[in-house]
Amino acid sequence: MKELEQALRKQDWFAGFDISDEQPSKYSLQQWINHVKEAKAVVFIAVHGGIGEDGTIQSLLESAGVPYTGPGPIASRTCMDKVATSLAVDHLASHGIHTIPKDVRASEELLQTSPVDIWNELKTKLQTVTVCVKPARDGCSTGVARLCCPEDLEVYTNALRRKLQRLPANCLSRAHGVIEMPVPPPESLIFEPYIETDEIIISNEARDDSSRHLVWKGEKEWLEITVGAVGKRGEMHSLNPSITVKESGDILSLEEKFQGGTGINLTPPPASIMSEDALQKCKSCIEMMANTLGLEGFSRIDAFVNVRNGEVLLIEVNTVPGMTPSTVLIHQALTEEPPIYPHKFFRTLLDLAFARAN
Repeated sequence: MKELEQALRKQDWFAGFDISDEQPSKYSLQQWINHVKEAKAVVFIAVHGGIGEDGTIQSLLESAGVPYTGPGPIASRTCMDKVATSLAVDHLASHGIHTIPKDVRASEELLQTSPVDIWNELKTKLQTVTVCVKPARDGCSTGVARLCCPEDLEVYTNALRRKLQRLPANCLSRAHGVIEMPVPPPESLIFEPYIETDEIIISNEARDDSSRHLVWKGEKEWLEITVGAVGKRGEMHSLNPSITVKESGDILSLEEKFQGGTGINLTPPPASIMSEDALQKCKSCIEMMANTLGLEGFSRIDAFVNVRNGEVLLIEVNTVPGMTPSTVLIHQALTEEPPIYPHKFFRTLLDLAFARAN
């Protein structure tokens, strides 16, 4: 261990880090905050969802005067609530930033009302024949499903009633993978029109110029993207967006988002799909959205982008993105000019935290 530490200390980027072979100690949250404060350390928040993303930890650290990465308590609370996030950027439509119409329902209402009645109300209000359902206050793909008929809604509602941890693959009317469900069930759910996109497929069929190539019809104008934003509050910089090629179903699974060897990320979207002008417009919209929401440090924004004009349709904002080897933020940082390598990327996030605290 000592040899490793000596070697790492020769690297400029390792300044401020240390290595210890001591066994970790168990602290209460308040004891841990006190320990961090005594050590004059900065906290890298990597708790995706829950108290790590809803402003709870941010408020505690801020009250104690401890520097930490990512947005502050207010922005965190806002972005954890998908309805509040939409309302906060709803006035930006003239700038090319749009939100998806929503119908919010208490889970208890779903459990006590006929699925057929609710389905008919949703179709009328949202003007759609296919809906996307998701928890009102949760991240990732947990509980997100495409519903195409009253029977699908009944299957989903029964899963909530029985507090199932997951919906089996292909239990809804349209083919899909396993859907992880929130446990315990959320207090409220959001229903939105399902946004149709064209599938992007990596084809192995031989062509003259390449044995593997992209297949994309381009009939639909919307494409789902995820994009990181990094910087100081009011000066957020958009990284290049990524598109993820889905392996199954209509909704990205947790594995495709975070597990290596599953989803395929394309960063930035190929020029054959999205022009440079549309790409730059998209990044401009992401930066305006991030600054409007008061984001700082780093966050990840999921959206649909219009591949013809670069305007965006907000899905959700993750103020504490999931950090795994498959995290697209790392891929996106590497496509910057010049490339931002992982050690520099994380050092930048810590420097931003220190700068805010001072």
